[in-house]
Amino acid sequence: MKISRPLLPFAVCSLVVTLSACQTMSSTAPAAAKVKRTADQIAQQTIIVDGHIDVPYRIKNRWADVTKATDDGDFDYPRAVSGGLNAPFMSIYVPASLDNSPQSTQLAHELIDSVEAIVYRAPDKFAIAKSVADVKRQFAAGVISLPMGMENGSPIQGDLANLHHFYERGIRYITLAHSQSNHISDSSYDIRRQWNGLSPFGKTLVAEMNKIGVIVDISHVSDAAFYQALEVSQVPVIASHSSLRRFTPGFERNMDDAMLKALADNGGVIMINFGSGFVSPIARQWRDRLSEEQLAIEQEFGEDSEQARAFGERYRTQNPYPFSTLEMVLDHIDHVVELVGIDYVGIGSDYDGVGDSLPEGLKDVSTFPNLIAGLLQRGYSEADIEKILSGNVLRVWQQVEDYAAKH
Repeated sequence: MKISRPLLPFAVCSLVVTLSACQTMSSTAPAAAKVKRTADQIAQQTIIVDGHIDVPYRIKNRWADVTKATDDGDFDYPRAVSGGLNAPFMSIYVPASLDNSPQSTQLAHELIDSVEAIVYRAPDKFAIAKSVADVKRQFAAGVISLPMGMENGSPIQGDLANLHHFYERGIRYITLAHSQSNHISDSSYDIRRQWNGLSPFGKTLVAEMNKIGVIVDISHVSDAAFYQALEVSQVPVIASHSSLRRFTPGFERNMDDAMLKALADNGGVIMINFGSGFVSPIARQWRDRLSEEQLAIEQEFGEDSEQARAFGERYRTQNPYPFSTLEMVLDHIDHVVELVGIDYVGIGSDYDGVGDSLPEGLKDVSTFPNLIAGLLQRGYSEADIEKILSGNVLRVWQQVEDYAAKH
Protein backbone atom coordinates (compact mmCIF):
# COMPACT_ATOMS: atom_id res chain seq x y z
CA MET A 1 0.00 0.00 0.00
CA LYS A 2 2.83 2.37 0.79
CA ILE A 3 4.08 1.85 -2.75
CA SER A 4 0.71 1.98 -4.48
CA ARG A 5 -0.59 5.17 -2.86
CA PRO A 6 1.92 7.61 -4.34
CA LEU A 7 1.48 5.92 -7.71
CA LEU A 8 -2.28 6.28 -7.69
CA PRO A 9 -2.41 10.04 -8.39
CA PHE A 10 0.12 9.56 -11.19
CA ALA A 11 -1.93 6.74 -12.68
CA VAL A 12 -5.10 8.78 -12.48
CA CYS A 13 -3.29 11.78 -13.98
CA SER A 14 -1.98 9.61 -16.81
CA LEU A 15 -5.45 8.31 -17.44
CA VAL A 16 -6.85 11.83 -17.52
CA VAL A 17 -4.14 12.99 -19.93
CA THR A 18 -4.71 9.96 -22.13
CA LEU A 19 -8.45 10.52 -22.18
CA SER A 20 -7.92 14.21 -22.93
CA ALA A 21 -5.59 13.37 -25.79
CA CYS A 22 -8.07 10.85 -27.12
CA GLN A 23 -10.87 13.41 -26.89
CA THR A 24 -8.70 15.96 -28.72
CA MET A 25 -7.89 13.45 -31.44
CA SER A 26 -11.54 12.41 -31.74
CA SER A 27 -12.64 16.02 -32.07
CA THR A 28 -9.82 16.95 -34.46
CA ALA A 29 -10.52 14.17 -36.93
CA PRO A 30 -14.13 15.23 -37.68
CA ALA A 31 -12.99 18.86 -37.89
CA ALA A 32 -10.33 17.98 -40.46
CA ALA A 33 -12.83 15.87 -42.40
CA LYS A 34 -15.28 18.78 -42.41
CA VAL A 35 -12.60 21.16 -43.72
CA LYS A 36 -11.76 18.68 -46.48
CA ARG A 37 -15.41 18.33 -47.48
CA THR A 38 -15.85 22.10 -47.52
CA ALA A 39 -12.65 22.54 -49.55
CA ASP A 40 -13.79 19.94 -52.09
CA GLN A 41 -17.17 21.67 -52.40
CA ILE A 42 -15.59 25.08 -52.90
CA ALA A 43 -13.24 23.67 -55.54
CA GLN A 44 -16.11 22.19 -57.51
CA GLN A 45 -18.54 25.09 -57.11
CA THR A 46 -16.15 28.01 -57.71
CA ILE A 47 -14.37 29.13 -60.86
CA ILE A 48 -10.64 28.51 -60.40
CA VAL A 49 -8.42 30.56 -62.68
CA ASP A 50 -4.76 29.58 -62.80
CA GLY A 51 -2.73 32.35 -64.37
CA HIS A 52 -0.03 30.17 -65.89
CA ILE A 53 0.18 26.53 -66.98
CA ASP A 54 2.78 25.43 -69.53
CA VAL A 55 0.84 22.63 -71.25
CA PRO A 56 1.43 23.82 -74.85
CA TYR A 57 5.21 23.80 -74.58
CA ARG A 58 5.16 20.55 -72.61
CA ILE A 59 3.27 18.68 -75.32
CA LYS A 60 5.39 20.27 -78.04
CA ASN A 61 8.49 18.69 -76.53
CA ARG A 62 6.78 15.39 -75.76
CA TRP A 63 3.28 15.02 -77.11
CA ALA A 64 0.57 13.79 -74.79
CA ASP A 65 -3.21 13.76 -75.09
CA VAL A 66 -4.20 15.85 -72.08
CA THR A 67 -7.88 15.28 -72.82
CA LYS A 68 -7.23 11.94 -71.09
CA ALA A 69 -5.15 10.82 -68.11
CA THR A 70 -1.42 11.13 -68.77
CA ASP A 71 1.52 9.39 -67.16
CA ASP A 72 3.60 12.51 -66.67
CA GLY A 73 3.24 16.27 -66.41
CA ASP A 74 1.11 18.22 -63.96
CA PHE A 75 -2.08 18.72 -65.99
CA ASP A 76 -4.65 16.58 -67.75
CA TYR A 77 -8.44 16.54 -67.91
CA PRO A 78 -9.15 13.97 -65.17
CA ARG A 79 -6.82 15.68 -62.72
CA ALA A 80 -8.20 19.13 -63.56
CA VAL A 81 -11.75 17.89 -62.90
CA SER A 82 -10.66 16.30 -59.63
CA GLY A 83 -9.03 19.52 -58.48
CA GLY A 84 -11.85 21.78 -59.66
CA LEU A 85 -9.59 23.68 -62.08
CA ASN A 86 -11.78 25.10 -64.80
CA ALA A 87 -10.00 28.13 -66.28
CA PRO A 88 -6.23 27.57 -66.64
CA PHE A 89 -4.41 30.11 -68.77
CA MET A 90 -2.49 28.12 -71.36
CA SER A 91 0.98 29.63 -71.63
CA ILE A 92 2.13 30.33 -75.18
CA TYR A 93 5.78 30.26 -74.17
CA VAL A 94 8.47 31.34 -76.62
CA PRO A 95 12.12 30.98 -75.53
CA ALA A 96 14.12 34.19 -75.30
CA SER A 97 16.69 32.72 -77.68
CA LEU A 98 14.22 33.19 -80.55
CA ASP A 99 13.80 36.93 -80.12
CA ASN A 100 14.24 38.96 -83.33
CA SER A 101 13.62 35.93 -85.51
CA PRO A 102 10.67 34.72 -87.63
CA GLN A 103 10.82 31.44 -85.68
CA SER A 104 9.57 33.31 -82.60
CA THR A 105 6.30 34.31 -84.22
CA GLN A 106 5.98 30.93 -85.94
CA LEU A 107 6.33 29.02 -82.68
CA ALA A 108 3.68 31.14 -80.98
CA HIS A 109 1.20 30.30 -83.74
CA GLU A 110 2.09 26.60 -83.52
CA LEU A 111 1.46 26.57 -79.78
CA ILE A 112 -1.90 28.31 -80.23
CA ASP A 113 -2.68 25.63 -82.82
CA SER A 114 -1.95 22.99 -80.18
CA VAL A 115 -4.44 24.52 -77.75
CA GLU A 116 -7.05 24.63 -80.49
CA ALA A 117 -6.28 20.97 -81.21
CA ILE A 118 -7.00 20.05 -77.59
CA VAL A 119 -10.43 21.66 -77.92
CA TYR A 120 -11.03 20.02 -81.30
CA ARG A 121 -10.34 16.56 -79.87
CA ALA A 122 -12.62 17.05 -76.88
CA PRO A 123 -15.19 19.84 -77.35
CA ASP A 124 -17.29 18.30 -74.58
CA LYS A 125 -14.41 18.87 -72.14
CA PHE A 126 -12.58 22.02 -73.26
CA ALA A 127 -13.31 25.35 -74.96
CA ILE A 128 -11.21 28.38 -75.83
CA ALA A 129 -12.04 31.38 -73.65
CA LYS A 130 -11.53 34.87 -75.07
CA SER A 131 -13.52 36.83 -72.48
CA VAL A 132 -14.71 36.80 -68.90
CA ALA A 133 -18.18 36.00 -70.22
CA ASP A 134 -16.77 32.92 -71.99
CA VAL A 135 -15.23 31.67 -68.75
CA LYS A 136 -18.47 32.10 -66.81
CA ARG A 137 -20.66 30.59 -69.51
CA GLN A 138 -18.41 27.59 -69.99
CA PHE A 139 -18.15 27.05 -66.25
CA ALA A 140 -21.95 26.90 -66.07
CA ALA A 141 -21.91 24.36 -68.92
CA GLY A 142 -19.37 22.14 -67.17
CA VAL A 143 -16.63 22.77 -69.74
CA ILE A 144 -13.04 23.72 -68.85
CA SER A 145 -12.07 27.08 -70.34
CA LEU A 146 -8.66 27.48 -71.96
CA PRO A 147 -7.79 31.18 -72.10
CA MET A 148 -4.32 31.91 -73.47
CA GLY A 149 -1.48 34.16 -72.38
CA MET A 150 1.75 34.75 -74.31
CA GLU A 151 4.86 34.28 -72.17
CA ASN A 152 7.46 36.56 -73.75
CA GLY A 153 6.44 39.35 -76.13
CA SER A 154 9.13 38.32 -78.60
CA PRO A 155 6.61 37.07 -81.24
CA ILE A 156 5.25 40.61 -81.64
CA GLN A 157 8.52 41.44 -83.46
CA GLY A 158 8.02 45.18 -83.18
CA ASP A 159 4.87 45.09 -85.31
CA LEU A 160 1.52 46.08 -83.80
CA ALA A 161 -0.20 44.14 -86.59
CA ASN A 162 1.14 40.99 -84.93
CA LEU A 163 -0.38 42.10 -81.62
CA HIS A 164 -3.79 42.46 -83.27
CA HIS A 165 -3.46 39.11 -85.00
CA PHE A 166 -2.57 37.33 -81.78
CA TYR A 167 -5.50 39.02 -80.07
CA GLU A 168 -7.81 37.64 -82.75
CA ARG A 169 -6.36 34.18 -82.11
CA GLY A 170 -7.20 34.43 -78.41
CA ILE A 171 -4.15 35.85 -76.62
CA ARG A 172 -5.44 37.75 -73.59
CA TYR A 173 -2.26 38.61 -71.75
CA ILE A 174 1.34 39.13 -72.77
CA THR A 175 4.31 38.65 -70.44
CA LEU A 176 6.46 41.46 -71.82
CA ALA A 177 9.82 39.63 -71.54
CA HIS A 178 11.16 36.30 -70.35
CA SER A 179 14.71 35.31 -69.37
CA GLN A 180 16.48 37.90 -71.54
CA SER A 181 15.96 41.51 -72.46
CA ASN A 182 13.99 41.70 -75.71
CA HIS A 183 12.76 44.44 -78.03
CA ILE A 184 10.01 45.33 -75.54
CA SER A 185 11.45 45.19 -72.05
CA ASP A 186 14.39 44.37 -69.82
CA SER A 187 14.21 41.06 -67.99
CA SER A 188 14.74 40.48 -64.27
CA TYR A 189 17.06 37.60 -65.18
CA ASP A 190 19.25 39.61 -67.57
CA ILE A 191 22.06 41.77 -66.17
CA ARG A 192 22.05 43.73 -69.44
CA ARG A 193 19.59 46.57 -68.98
CA GLN A 194 19.58 47.87 -72.53
CA TRP A 195 16.39 49.90 -72.06
CA ASN A 196 16.55 50.73 -68.35
CA GLY A 197 12.99 49.47 -68.24
CA LEU A 198 10.71 49.42 -71.29
CA SER A 199 11.88 50.18 -74.80
CA PRO A 200 10.16 53.00 -76.72
CA PHE A 201 8.26 50.30 -78.64
CA GLY A 202 7.44 48.59 -75.33
CA LYS A 203 5.66 51.72 -74.11
CA THR A 204 3.74 51.94 -77.39
CA LEU A 205 2.87 48.26 -77.10
CA VAL A 206 1.49 48.60 -73.57
CA ALA A 207 -0.76 51.47 -74.68
CA GLU A 208 -2.00 49.45 -77.65
CA MET A 209 -2.62 46.39 -75.47
CA ASN A 210 -4.85 48.59 -73.31
CA LYS A 211 -6.77 49.76 -76.36
CA ILE A 212 -7.57 46.30 -77.73
CA GLY A 213 -8.05 44.41 -74.46
CA VAL A 214 -4.84 42.47 -73.79
CA ILE A 215 -3.74 42.33 -70.14
CA VAL A 216 -0.21 43.54 -69.39
CA ASP A 217 1.74 40.86 -67.49
CA ILE A 218 4.79 42.07 -65.56
CA SER A 219 6.12 38.69 -64.40
CA HIS A 220 9.77 38.29 -65.49
CA VAL A 221 10.44 41.98 -66.18
CA SER A 222 12.98 44.15 -64.36
CA ASP A 223 11.88 46.40 -61.52
CA ALA A 224 12.30 49.50 -63.70
CA ALA A 225 10.16 47.94 -66.43
CA PHE A 226 7.50 47.09 -63.84
CA TYR A 227 7.17 50.68 -62.68
CA GLN A 228 7.20 52.04 -66.23
CA ALA A 229 4.47 49.60 -67.25
CA LEU A 230 2.33 50.90 -64.39
CA GLU A 231 2.93 54.48 -65.53
CA VAL A 232 1.89 53.75 -69.11
CA SER A 233 -1.00 51.36 -68.51
CA GLN A 234 -4.42 52.92 -68.05
CA VAL A 235 -5.82 49.70 -66.59
CA PRO A 236 -4.70 47.20 -63.94
CA VAL A 237 -1.88 44.79 -64.75
CA ILE A 238 -1.11 41.30 -63.46
CA ALA A 239 1.89 39.26 -62.42
CA SER A 240 0.67 35.98 -63.89
CA HIS A 241 3.13 33.72 -62.01
CA SER A 242 5.28 35.51 -59.45
CA SER A 243 5.85 35.22 -55.71
CA LEU A 244 7.35 37.44 -53.03
CA ARG A 245 10.91 38.68 -52.65
CA ARG A 246 10.35 39.02 -48.91
CA PHE A 247 10.81 35.25 -48.69
CA THR A 248 13.55 35.03 -51.34
CA PRO A 249 15.84 38.04 -50.75
CA GLY A 250 17.78 39.16 -53.80
CA PHE A 251 15.62 37.19 -56.27
CA GLU A 252 14.44 39.95 -58.62
CA ARG A 253 12.10 37.61 -60.46
CA ASN A 254 9.82 37.89 -57.41
CA MET A 255 8.18 41.13 -56.26
CA ASP A 256 9.16 43.19 -53.22
CA ASP A 257 6.79 44.96 -50.83
CA ALA A 258 7.08 48.35 -52.53
CA MET A 259 6.08 46.75 -55.82
CA LEU A 260 3.12 45.03 -54.17
CA LYS A 261 1.89 48.35 -52.86
CA ALA A 262 2.26 49.93 -56.30
CA LEU A 263 0.46 46.98 -57.89
CA ALA A 264 -2.42 47.35 -55.44
CA ASP A 265 -2.62 51.10 -56.15
CA ASN A 266 -2.88 50.13 -59.83
CA GLY A 267 -5.68 47.67 -59.00
CA GLY A 268 -3.62 44.74 -60.27
CA VAL A 269 -3.14 41.18 -59.02
CA ILE A 270 -0.10 39.07 -58.16
CA MET A 271 -0.74 35.40 -58.93
CA ILE A 272 1.43 33.27 -56.67
CA ASN A 273 3.88 30.88 -58.33
CA PHE A 274 4.04 27.45 -56.61
CA GLY A 275 7.61 26.53 -57.66
CA SER A 276 9.75 25.77 -54.61
CA GLY A 277 12.48 28.14 -55.78
CA PHE A 278 9.90 30.93 -55.85
CA VAL A 279 8.48 30.39 -52.38
CA SER A 280 11.26 28.86 -50.25
CA PRO A 281 14.53 30.63 -49.39
CA ILE A 282 16.22 27.26 -48.86
CA ALA A 283 15.17 26.02 -52.30
CA ARG A 284 16.26 29.32 -53.81
CA GLN A 285 19.67 29.03 -52.19
CA TRP A 286 19.96 25.42 -53.39
CA ARG A 287 19.30 26.52 -56.98
CA ASP A 288 21.70 29.46 -56.77
CA ARG A 289 24.48 27.28 -55.37
CA LEU A 290 23.93 24.69 -58.11
CA SER A 291 24.19 27.40 -60.77
CA GLU A 292 27.34 28.89 -59.28
CA GLU A 293 29.14 25.56 -58.95
CA GLN A 294 27.99 24.43 -62.41
CA LEU A 295 29.38 27.62 -63.92
CA ALA A 296 32.69 27.13 -62.12
CA ILE A 297 32.98 23.57 -63.48
CA GLU A 298 32.17 24.74 -67.01
CA GLN A 299 34.74 27.55 -66.83
CA GLU A 300 37.40 25.13 -65.63
CA PHE A 301 36.70 22.15 -67.89
CA GLY A 302 34.40 23.49 -70.65
CA GLU A 303 30.61 23.42 -71.12
CA ASP A 304 30.68 20.14 -73.06
CA SER A 305 33.17 18.39 -70.77
CA GLU A 306 32.43 15.12 -69.04
CA GLN A 307 32.90 16.89 -65.71
CA ALA A 308 30.26 19.50 -66.57
CA ARG A 309 27.78 16.88 -67.79
CA ALA A 310 28.19 14.75 -64.67
CA PHE A 311 28.11 17.59 -62.17
CA GLY A 312 24.36 18.25 -62.06
CA GLU A 313 23.39 14.67 -61.29
CA ARG A 314 26.12 14.32 -58.68
CA TYR A 315 25.09 17.58 -57.02
CA ARG A 316 21.46 16.45 -56.78
CA THR A 317 22.47 13.09 -55.34
CA GLN A 318 24.69 14.66 -52.71
CA ASN A 319 22.27 17.53 -51.98
CA PRO A 320 18.63 16.34 -52.24
CA TYR A 321 16.31 19.07 -53.41
CA PRO A 322 14.62 20.88 -50.46
CA PHE A 323 11.01 20.98 -51.61
CA SER A 324 8.84 23.75 -50.28
CA THR A 325 5.47 23.06 -48.68
CA LEU A 326 1.84 24.04 -49.01
CA GLU A 327 2.28 26.09 -45.84
CA MET A 328 5.00 28.17 -47.49
CA VAL A 329 2.72 28.96 -50.44
CA LEU A 330 0.03 30.01 -47.98
CA ASP A 331 2.57 32.27 -46.27
CA HIS A 332 3.00 34.18 -49.54
CA ILE A 333 -0.76 34.61 -49.89
CA ASP A 334 -0.99 35.73 -46.26
CA HIS A 335 1.69 38.36 -46.75
CA VAL A 336 -0.03 39.93 -49.75
CA VAL A 337 -3.32 40.06 -47.86
CA GLU A 338 -1.72 41.51 -44.73
CA LEU A 339 0.23 44.12 -46.71
CA VAL A 340 -2.29 45.34 -49.30
CA GLY A 341 -5.55 43.43 -48.86
CA ILE A 342 -7.50 40.45 -50.16
CA ASP A 343 -8.29 42.01 -53.56
CA TYR A 344 -4.82 41.77 -55.08
CA VAL A 345 -3.75 38.12 -54.93
CA GLY A 346 -4.47 35.09 -57.11
CA ILE A 347 -2.97 31.80 -58.29
CA GLY A 348 -0.33 31.35 -61.01
CA SER A 349 0.99 27.87 -60.25
CA ASP A 350 3.40 27.46 -63.19
CA TYR A 351 2.36 23.81 -63.45
CA ASP A 352 4.23 22.04 -66.26
CA GLY A 353 6.70 24.92 -66.17
CA VAL A 354 8.81 24.41 -63.03
CA GLY A 355 9.74 20.78 -63.51
CA ASP A 356 9.96 18.65 -60.41
CA SER A 357 10.25 21.57 -57.99
CA LEU A 358 6.61 21.71 -56.90
CA PRO A 359 5.78 21.85 -53.18
CA GLU A 360 4.69 18.95 -51.04
CA GLY A 361 0.90 18.94 -51.15
CA LEU A 362 0.63 20.83 -54.46
CA LYS A 363 2.20 18.42 -56.95
CA ASP A 364 -0.37 18.75 -59.75
CA VAL A 365 -3.70 20.33 -60.69
CA SER A 366 -5.68 17.78 -58.69
CA THR A 367 -4.42 19.35 -55.45
CA PHE A 368 -6.24 22.70 -55.46
CA PRO A 369 -8.55 21.44 -52.66
CA ASN A 370 -5.41 21.18 -50.48
CA LEU A 371 -4.76 24.88 -51.06
CA ILE A 372 -8.37 25.72 -50.27
CA ALA A 373 -8.30 23.61 -47.10
CA GLY A 374 -5.18 25.45 -46.01
CA LEU A 375 -6.87 28.80 -46.56
CA LEU A 376 -9.91 27.65 -44.55
CA GLN A 377 -7.67 26.52 -41.71
CA ARG A 378 -6.00 29.93 -41.69
CA GLY A 379 -9.36 31.62 -41.25
CA TYR A 380 -10.17 32.82 -44.75
CA SER A 381 -13.87 33.12 -45.51
CA GLU A 382 -15.39 31.43 -48.52
CA ALA A 383 -15.94 34.87 -50.08
CA ASP A 384 -12.26 35.70 -49.68
CA ILE A 385 -11.21 32.32 -51.06
CA GLU A 386 -13.36 32.92 -54.14
CA LYS A 387 -11.48 36.19 -54.72
CA ILE A 388 -8.15 34.37 -54.54
CA LEU A 389 -9.29 31.52 -56.80
CA SER A 390 -10.70 33.73 -59.55
CA GLY A 391 -12.59 36.81 -58.44
CA ASN A 392 -9.61 39.14 -58.37
CA VAL A 393 -8.15 38.25 -61.76
CA LEU A 394 -11.57 38.14 -63.42
CA ARG A 395 -12.17 41.64 -62.07
CA VAL A 396 -8.92 42.83 -63.71
CA TRP A 397 -9.75 41.06 -66.96
CA GLN A 398 -13.20 42.67 -67.00
CA GLN A 399 -11.73 46.11 -66.39
CA VAL A 400 -9.34 45.58 -69.30
CA GLU A 401 -12.24 44.51 -71.52
CA ASP A 402 -14.35 47.49 -70.47
CA TYR A 403 -11.54 49.97 -71.17
CA ALA A 404 -10.93 48.47 -74.60
CA ALA A 405 -14.65 48.65 -75.44
CA LYS A 406 -14.51 52.43 -74.87
CA HIS A 407 -11.27 53.03 -76.75
